[in-house]
Order: sequence, then structure tokens, then C-alpha cells
Amino acid sequence: MTEKMEVGSILTGKVTGIQPYGAFVALDENTQGLVHISEITHGYVKDINEHLKVGDEIKVKVLSVDEGAGKIGLSIRATEEAPVQTAPKAKKPRKRLAAAIISEAEEQQGFNTLKDKLQEWIDQSSREEIKK
Repeated sequence: MTEKMEVGSILTGKVTGIQPYGAFVALDENTQGLVHISEITHGYVKDINEHLKVGDEIKVKVLSVDEGAGKIGLSIRATEEAPVQTAPKAKKPRKRLAAAIISEAEEQQGFNTLKDKLQEWIDQSSREEIKK
């Protein structure tokens, strides 16, 4: 690896190979790096071949240099300005349902089982029949 490969530097390279996970870029006669698929462009990349082809001259930014393993991590999207994101559409407020009006008698009853309530409803219904 040459001395000029510093993290953060922007270089021009040539695409030498494309794999499903990224593109190999020759930075000079002896040095090659990898642009991972996530670093091709801003946004989702399904197929690298839709963005690059072998032989393309591209600008790349050096993200990482691992001299021991001989690997250089590159990014194309780091050399491009991020697209302006539009604010998400404001959601319309949901309509709220009116709260049920509960009489004081019902409020004091609390939780009753259906068996207990059934007799109460029968008695209530009988009283209403008498009033009519």
C-alpha cells in the first residue's frame, strides 16, 4: 500500500470488478479497495450494476485502511451531497369518540360478574315496565 492512502482522503479510481456485496476499485497500479454496497449511493441499492459498471472512473473517499489485512474501505456516497429529505407528511389527528356518560349509580357499582348483573338488569327492566 502506498503512503497516500489516508482515511478521509478523496481519490479517483477505476471500477475493476463488481460483486453482489460491493465494487472493487483500483486506486493505482498496486492498490485496490472495496466500496461496500451500502456505500454506493444515498438510499437503498438492490443491484450495484444499476449504478456502476466495470471501467467506470469514480471519486471515492477512503473510510478505512487495514494495512495488516491489506484492505481499504471506500465510499462513493461520502463524496456526494446527501439528498434533501422532505419532512414526513403530517398525520391528520384522529377523531376522538365522545366519552360515555356514566350515571352516579353505575359508577358506584364497580365491577360485577355477568351473573350478578343479569339479575340487576331484570329487576331494572321490570321497574321500567311498571313506570310505563
